[in-house]
Amino acid sequence: MMGDMNNLGSMMAAVMFVWAMFQQLFPDEFRRDVARYVNKFISYVSPYIEITFHEYQGDSRFERSKAFIAIERYLSENSSNKAKRLKANVIKDCESIVLSMDDYQEVTDEFKGVKIWWTSSKKIPKQQPFFSYRADEEKRYYKLTCKRKDREIITEFYLKHVLDEGKAIAVKTRQRKLYTNSKSDNGYSFKKKIWSHIIFEHPSTFDTLAMDPKKKKEILNDLITFSKSKDYYKKVGKSWKRGYLLYGPPGTGKSSMIAAMANFLEYDIYDLELTSVKDNTDLRKLLIDTTSKSIIVIEDIDCSLDLTGQRKEKKDDSKEDEKDPIKKKAEEEKAKEKKGSEVTLSGLLNFIDGLWSACGSERLIVFTTNFVEKLDPALIRRGRMDKHIELSYCRFEAFKVLAKNYLDIESHDLFATIEQLLGETNMTPADVAENLMPKSSEENADVCLSNLIKSLEDTKEEARLKAIEDARIKAEEEASKKNEQKGENVQASDAKLANGEQKKVDEDGHKVQVSDAKENGVTVS
Repeated sequence: MMGDMNNLGSMMAAVMFVWAMFQQLFPDEFRRDVARYVNKFISYVSPYIEITFHEYQGDSRFERSKAFIAIERYLSENSSNKAKRLKANVIKDCESIVLSMDDYQEVTDEFKGVKIWWTSSKKIPKQQPFFSYRADEEKRYYKLTCKRKDREIITEFYLKHVLDEGKAIAVKTRQRKLYTNSKSDNGYSFKKKIWSHIIFEHPSTFDTLAMDPKKKKEILNDLITFSKSKDYYKKVGKSWKRGYLLYGPPGTGKSSMIAAMANFLEYDIYDLELTSVKDNTDLRKLLIDTTSKSIIVIEDIDCSLDLTGQRKEKKDDSKEDEKDPIKKKAEEEKAKEKKGSEVTLSGLLNFIDGLWSACGSERLIVFTTNFVEKLDPALIRRGRMDKHIELSYCRFEAFKVLAKNYLDIESHDLFATIEQLLGETNMTPADVAENLMPKSSEENADVCLSNLIKSLEDTKEEARLKAIEDARIKAEEEASKKNEQKGENVQASDAKLANGEQKKVDEDGHKVQVSDAKENGVTVS
């Protein structure tokens, strides 16, 4: 046994010596040529073929290959239990830790009776740049090996299967996100992140929305039809997008509706704050950086910006040119900072349905407002805001949804009273829900419904008193206007009388002057 070990050691030492001499005696070009021909010979006689998938595309060190990511997810789901060494990663958009095979591990897969070998590996440069970390220079890749006779099955069917499965796993494990745009004081640069996000975990669904069931079903059917209409939109020559205008008083569930739409379609949400956008150019950059399967939201659009397209006129100051140039420049910069967003109505319209809106697909654009009458008609016409949804005060059908959600009841003796009061009183679903929510463990359905009835009665009485007060104020204003008009008429009459008397005095004075002139022998015409 010891003799065999000594022989093996001597053989290894001899091989290392020969290799060292080979490297010293022959130049790099020769060694590369030898390696190339050796590999060519091996590939010619080998019954196997290899396909390599690198982590990064080309020379890019910023964008990971989509194929590599899909393969990584596919192998982690289907083949990780076969690897001896695993590593744990948190892949972007996933909810949990993803296990994948470690470097230099090999696993097997089977597809339609064909056996495939997957190897995980990486390349490390011999010389590391001075200002770099080793991990940044490692080039990871997956290598697929199969028999030469199975090439057609692998290239035409298996690879598509792997990519599709990887994408499906990504959709299944991803977390949806809520984005907001960063402030673009001096425009967006390529280094600046223009969208930031958090995980979207809003619990609102169409089951919890307090609204008429018929209206709810109509909206659901519209969303389902849109999500399945890719080919139809292409056929009619339109971008695959749809606009929704949600309008109604505060507290009627506009934000909850958006969350329910996102949860139903499994879309991300981009909450666009127009006041943080410098100009139309940055608005286009934001649009380009959104993804498909998303909802772009502009809430309270009537308050976001002055979208009339008009600009305030500058004051004419004749002494402007006489100012000190440095002081003038400082004042101009200060005025520029105060000026705020320069997004125009034209820029927003192009954002919605102009040429740039075709960048991406399967997107909803949602506007919300409390005062729809304030919006420019061009902004909300059909074709831009395709569906207008009014979310108004709570009525009995919406109340029954809230009663089921908050109190887990579908009928009660007090429902008839509540139905009558809701028909006579304007109360938002948010206020109704607040009254239905138990404030302590002792409050049951009877107590909560009684609280709602009292609140409705109080609101009804407040509305009655307000109507009386408004009528009184209106009557006083009309009486005041009549008195003012009467006073103006009296003043006009007095002025007319005074003018008449003055004219008579002037005429009498003139007659006296003529009489005196005649007595003095002066001819007066």
